[in-house]
Order: sequence, then C-alpha cells, then structure tokens
Amino acid sequence: MTPPAATPHAIGIDTGATTLREADHLLQALAAELGLPEGVFGCTHLVRDGRPRVALSLAAEGEPVLRAARDRLTEQGYEVRDGAWDAVGRAVLYPGADALTGTVIVAELLARSAIDRVTVLGTPGEPAPDTRLVTRDHVRPQWQGGRLVLSAMPAVGGTLVPFEDPDPTPCCADH
Repeated sequence: MTPPAATPHAIGIDTGATTLREADHLLQALAAELGLPEGVFGCTHLVRDGRPRVALSLAAEGEPVLRAARDRLTEQGYEVRDGAWDAVGRAVLYPGADALTGTVIVAELLARSAIDRVTVLGTPGEPAPDTRLVTRDHVRPQWQGGRLVLSAMPAVGGTLVPFEDPDPTPCCADH
C-alpha cells in the first residue's frame, strides 16, 4: 500500500481543527456523512505553518469517490486541496480499522487490516505473531516509508497496547 500523499487520488482538507481528538471525530463524521467506502484512507496531519492545526486527508483508489467528497466539502466551506499534507499521516480510517477492537493477536491485526507492520518501543525487532495487543478500541498507525506502521508499547501480562493513548491526560491537569 502507498501512503496517502503518494496515492494518485488524494485530497487535503483544512478544517481548522486544533486537536487530534477533534480531528478524529470530524474525520469519522465526514466519512459517515459522505458515505465513503471501506477502502478509503483518512489521515490526520499536524500542520505547523504559523497557524498550528490538524488537517485531514482522504485517499482512495478511485478518483470519482474523492471528486464527490471534494465537491461536498467545498460546499460546506472547508478548504480542500489536491494531495495529502505530507507522507506521514496518522491513519484514522483505513481498511480493517473497525475490526480492531478488544484484544487481538498481532498476526490477526496484520491479516485483518491495512497495517503492514507493528513495532514495539524500546525493542529492536517486531513482536511475535501470537503476541496479544489490547487495542483500547483506538488503533492509530502512521505512514512510514510507504508502509502503515503501528507503534506499540509493552503492557501488563506480556501484552502490548498502541502507543497512542485514547484518553491522554492534558499537560498540567492537576495544577
């Protein structure tokens, strides 16, 4: 699979979102509203150009899907451009994402989704195929070198969890 930025049919959407959580929810809502098919990739991209924000991208095999999405998004007042923001998007929508709930083994995750590889922080190699991954119903791989890679970290009982926490504690929350 190729990253959204290299896909011939990709669009970037500037929604003005300022957090990953806001961008995730917006991307999922737009996908449902637009009736996007299963094979569409939807990513978030951190934009730091004097106005920090989280932009979105949609990539699909077929140009007609994105042409219709572009027209509707433009009508709704979003700034839409050709191509993804960059080649390292954080995937929210991707084939098989909906099946990654509860606990799955790494081999199942790779077989049932568009994720190409799992890495574990602090270890040189990839996890064994039978390693359990507690998804926390929040699996956000990133494009790296043209492959969709999930970064995970060790957890209790020899399991793994995705590196990105679905409910992060805001900085200085206790102050």
